[in-house]
Amino acid sequence: MAGIHVLGSGFAALATVRELRRRGVREPITVVSPECELVYLPSLIWLPSGQRRGEDLRVPLGPWLERQRVHWHRGRVREVADGGRRTITDTGELSNDCLVIATGGRPLPGLPGMEEVLVPCAGIAQAEAVRDRLAALDDGTIAVGFAGNPREPSAVRGGPMFEFLFGIDRLLRRQGRRQNVRLVFFSPAQRPGQRLGEAVVDRLLQRMVELDIATVLGEKLLGFEADAVVTERRRIGSDLTLFMPGLTGPEWLIGSALPRSPGGFLACDEFCRVRGLERVYAAGDVGSYPGPEWMARQAHQAELQARAVAGNLVAELSGRPARHRFRSELACIVDSLDQGMLIYRSRRLALRLPRMKLLHWLKKRLERHHLQRYRR
Repeated sequence: MAGIHVLGSGFAALATVRELRRRGVREPITVVSPECELVYLPSLIWLPSGQRRGEDLRVPLGPWLERQRVHWHRGRVREVADGGRRTITDTGELSNDCLVIATGGRPLPGLPGMEEVLVPCAGIAQAEAVRDRLAALDDGTIAVGFAGNPREPSAVRGGPMFEFLFGIDRLLRRQGRRQNVRLVFFSPAQRPGQRLGEAVVDRLLQRMVELDIATVLGEKLLGFEADAVVTERRRIGSDLTLFMPGLTGPEWLIGSALPRSPGGFLACDEFCRVRGLERVYAAGDVGSYPGPEWMARQAHQAELQARAVAGNLVAELSGRPARHRFRSELACIVDSLDQGMLIYRSRRLALRLPRMKLLHWLKKRLERHHLQRYRR
């Protein structure tokens, strides 16, 4: 089936579909993904505490796609060929008139011993493993950290790791176990989380001092062992290690003829077009986009890119040039199970609201809003 093909079923992919239909596009749309479901990744932070279960975060998409008059093709992308006009999956080949690539990124491989750590941002199974390991840990050390992609500084996902860190601290205090567990935060960056703003970094590091969380910062990571994090200067003993590597593009991009950025993502312009290709766009973590140095890789930014993609596809389908630029915004609530701190950045405004229960409630309301959008 030709028409518009959207690769992926995450935030960027679904927002593209939603926006296309909202703008009155009647062309056939096909979504290509391994599973016909959305996994609500922002709420993985609540799995270790039991505030959420894995099944709470899975949304079957069949009814929603049917209402949107969208065909679903089960398949895992293997290659995009012929300048974007042909998608090769493990279940067959598809031809399109317009293509939107939103297959997401992946954790950067390479550090020795990654099999010894849990990557809780990677999905439900890893976050549930954190829950189970925490429940079985009577005492010892928990190490939590993240790193970036040295070839693409924007390809970092630090916010959720701060949330796992503070959430674990809060959970252990509730359970009366915190005095038996040492918490260590580590990062090769001297000041991790700078995209959130210098004042926010100061506040996060100060909060770690207040909570008696040890820090190891600015030391190159050499790898991991079953019971340790190894840096260029020391060996940090750890009974449970949570680590988020920097991000890179999906594995299927390796060896692809599609243009790539230094960090391994699809190279895109300010209109979210894949550079040098006609009617081929990207949204979300799969792409590398021009923007301010603080531009984050998060669901909110992915949806802003999806809106630009939809606007440009509508223009092209009408014979007009694509001129919709995406808006750069960072908007996140750093949650700690019962409180949250809001950080917002745009080209005109930088805002931080201190920790308060209202923001924890707001984050849960946003979750409900997103999930109901696709469950209804």
